[in-house]
Amino acid sequence: MFIKSLQIGFAGVFLAVASAWAGPSSIQGIVKDAQGKPIKSANVRIESRDGKQVLNTVKTDAQGRYIAQGLQPGVYRVSLVVNGAVKTAIGNTKTKADQATELNFDLKPATAGQATTTQPKKGTHKVWVPAGTGTHMGGRWVEVPDGAAEPGALNVKRATGEDLQRQMRSMGNPNTGN
Repeated sequence: MFIKSLQIGFAGVFLAVASAWAGPSSIQGIVKDAQGKPIKSANVRIESRDGKQVLNTVKTDAQGRYIAQGLQPGVYRVSLVVNGAVKTAIGNTKTKADQATELNFDLKPATAGQATTTQPKKGTHKVWVPAGTGTHMGGRWVEVPDGAAEPGALNVKRATGEDLQRQMRSMGNPNTGN
């Protein structure tokens, strides 16, 4: 049993050392504008997967080429910045050790088939409706379309105490039949 544990331990150490020796990776590609011409001096930002941390920024050359070297193998978000504005971002760009990942940017306008002419989706939001008086059920969240007056406005009748007393008098007393 002890020998088996030693074998597993050595295999684990070997894998850890092998992954530590793995060389850095890189991301490279070409950036082109809507006419297919290379974009010079555009910034390509290599960011953390969530986009909160910029790890590297490189500029494109006269032919629109860029290369970001010395990256650890992993998953990155790559953003293209032209004239100070982010034109596009590609998330989940995976790099492997000792390999270059090819990532090209073609800023072509959307074709008629790609353009969407649908109406924007109507939004909804959730509203907390407290428990009704005299009920043993707790409050609940209700999904309401944006712009609606109140949740369940069609099902709920609001009344004051005087309105309720007036309604009780008009109904009569069920015990006496009046």
